[in-house]
Parts: sequence; C-alpha cells; structure tokens
Amino acid sequence: LSEQQAPQYLWIGCSDSRVPANEIIGLEPGDLLVHRNIANICPHTDFNCLSVVEFAVRMLKVRHIIVCGHYGCGGVHAAMEDHQLGLVDNWLRNIRDVHAKHKGELELIADPKARQNRLVELNVLQQVQNVCHTTIVQEAWTQGHNLIVHGWVYNLESGRLHDLNCCISGSDQLEDIYRIQIFPS
Repeated sequence: LSEQQAPQYLWIGCSDSRVPANEIIGLEPGDLLVHRNIANICPHTDFNCLSVVEFAVRMLKVRHIIVCGHYGCGGVHAAMEDHQLGLVDNWLRNIRDVHAKHKGELELIADPKARQNRLVELNVLQQVQNVCHTTIVQEAWTQGHNLIVHGWVYNLESGRLHDLNCCISGSDQLEDIYRIQIFPS
C-alpha cells in the first residue's frame, strides 16, 4: 500500500460518520477510493468532487463508481425543511431541486419517514445521473474504459445495502440532451 494505490472502486457517499464505506462493503484499505460530502451530492459545479472523479477514472482507472446515500440522512431531512441553516442551505439546494422535480410522487407518500427515505433514493439516482453527465465519465466510455456507475442506499438500522437497480455503463443509457460528442485528443 505504501508504494501505490490501485482501487477498482470510487465511493461517493455522505459525510455522516455512521456510514464507513470500506466496512460496509467489506473492502480492505487501498481497495476503495472515497469521496464524502453532505448528502452525497455530485453537482456539475463542485470541482472537488469532479477532481476526485477525474483522478479515479483517468489515473486510477477505477471500474466502478458507487454513489451511496443512506436512509435517515440529515442533509436530506434538512433540505425538506423550510428554515434557514446557514451556508449549507446553498448546498442543500441541490436536494431541493430533486424534491421539486419529484414533488408529485413525494406528496403521495403520507408517512414523513417514508417520504424522506424516497427522497434519499431519488437524490442518489440524480447524483448517479450527474456523475454520468460529466465529460470525464463520457470520455472514458468513448475510449472504451469499462466503467459502471451504481446507485445504492445504506440502511443504518439494518446495516444492509439497497441496490437501486441503477447501473449505467455507457452514454447510450443517458438522455440525448446529456450525451456529449467526445472528440479524440
């Protein structure tokens, strides 16, 4: 490990201390590159997250990017509230956008906990899309890099991972408007 790292996985997860990536999926140190932030958000304006994705894909040649949220996420809960929290409100705007996009579906869920859990899932699905919409990932696919982006949710109560059945492995799985014509360099 002291010489170099060669992980096959990039984990983009929540900064919540109860969600230890390596332990959840049973990988040893060096097997998993980890990026964490409040509510596992991957916006196109976050150069920190994009730099991690670029390093993982271009330099380390990871084969899997996992976006993993967790039920009971404080960031998602806060985004559903209407009171000011401070600077983090600007960050949580990304989740509020997901909420607005799926407002009809979410309003049909009577139980507040179930509604919040569904927003956790919808947020993960959106962040998977955001990762796939990057030129970094699309360029890797164009160059024949076998790269798959997954969406998962961790259940703090049961200790189990929930696969959202979201595995994207090529630009052909994206909406046309997000496909970028990558020209060889």
